Amino acid sequence: MSKSRHSTVSSLPRGSGEAPAPSEPAFLAVGRVLRPHALNGELRVEIHTDYPERFAHHKQLYLGPEHTPYVLQGHRFHQKTVLLKFEGVDDRTQAETLRGQWVWLPIEEAVPLEEGECYLHQLLHMRVVTEDGEELGEVVDLIETGANMVYVVRGTRGEILVPDIKEVVVDVDVGAGQIAVRLLDGLI
Repeated sequence: MSKSRHSTVSSLPRGSGEAPAPSEPAFLAVGRVLRPHALNGELRVEIHTDYPERFAHHKQLYLGPEHTPYVLQGHRFHQKTVLLKFEGVDDRTQAETLRGQWVWLPIEEAVPLEEGECYLHQLLHMRVVTEDGEELGEVVDLIETGANMVYVVRGTRGEILVPDIKEVVVDVDVGAGQIAVRLLDGLI
């Protein structure tokens, strides 16, 4: 089984039920603005990366669906979030306009993958087959639960939810575009 790197693809609207055509994205999501913090324009950001320390290494991040560049003036961790301060966002009113926006990082600045890892966007549109070679369908969406990732697979049997756990996912072959699964009783 391959480990997934926790980052969201820029072209995938979360919970959309349908993923875009496969391609390498230009950006990876590393956070989502929850709300303003204090009065000076700081933003409280929910972390969506396995590498939150990356915020210390970037002078510019991108916000929103248009990937608008913002110069990062500072960051600090607060509880389970990161507080980001951007140039030109100087008060609570300006910060409020960014509520709910995704925080993006250019894909070329992403942490390199280790052997056996893949980014979440690479799972989209992969074929899902059983250990016996039966084709179940294609990954059309990803759902993050508290416990594990769930692949939404659409095929001839309709929509199947496949948990990304070692008892079920036997192999992820990014090069072949295929995920092999072991069907447990009651899974479909």
